[in-house]
Amino acid sequence: MILVFKTNIQTEAQIAIIKPYLNSFFLESEWNFDLEDCDNILRIESESFSSEKIIELLQNQNFECIELQ
Repeated sequence: MILVFKTNIQTEAQIAIIKPYLNSFFLESEWNFDLEDCDNILRIESESFSSEKIIELLQNQNFECIELQ
């Protein structure tokens, strides 16, 4: 399953802040940010996590995160 989120993450420095959290929660998953996209997209390929968990993870680090369809 591929989950896609709109975020307010705009820089590589901000990705570096959230990277350890994403890596620790998504050990068996692939994830990436598309900062070229106007929505600063986060894509996660995962079978084991819900979108609510991902949103909570980013919000706990003071980032906005909204699931896209």
